[in-house]
Amino acid sequence: MSAIRAAKTLIRKELKAKLSAMTSEEKARQSSEVASLLLAHPCYRSCTRLAVYLSLPDEVHTLGILRHALDQGKACFIPRYQTKSNYMDMVRLHSWEEYDALPVTRWNIKQPPMSQSCETALASGGLDLILMPGLGFTREGHRMGRGKGYYDTFLAKCKASQTPPPSTIALAFKEQVLPEIPTDETDIMIDIVMTAE
Repeated sequence: MSAIRAAKTLIRKELKAKLSAMTSEEKARQSSEVASLLLAHPCYRSCTRLAVYLSLPDEVHTLGILRHALDQGKACFIPRYQTKSNYMDMVRLHSWEEYDALPVTRWNIKQPPMSQSCETALASGGLDLILMPGLGFTREGHRMGRGKGYYDTFLAKCKASQTPPPSTIALAFKEQVLPEIPTDETDIMIDIVMTAE
């Protein structure tokens, strides 16, 4: 195990402890502030095609953002993860009713079943903006995910398939922002890290 991987494992453990110490009220308060900042941001306002992660309990909540984007008539895409691999696609979500009806995975996240044929973002015109989840971030845009590499792999595909590549905005609790994060060449930088600060 390399020194970077060992360091990341340790930091992930510390971040998970910090996040589980946050009250649900505090998570909701910061999520609402981050969402307000995002909805007012030029990058969000001007985008027509965006990818929105469906939040886990320890991530900035995104359902209000998803609902707003659908109401605004933006083309919204959500992740569909393939378990046992680092393959993820962004698939089109047409309405809130469609979201409501989606089945839940073992990670307790809604997603269309792999057997269902869906419009994917990269095959149908690319993306303008990707909202990024993660465990830890630096102000400069370094990101630490959960270790599976789904988003780094997907971002590399975006860069290879569309010019310019989509903008990336990470949504974070202030507890997730660190002075530095160990990174390697597969870690892709984020354009903007947005917190309630």
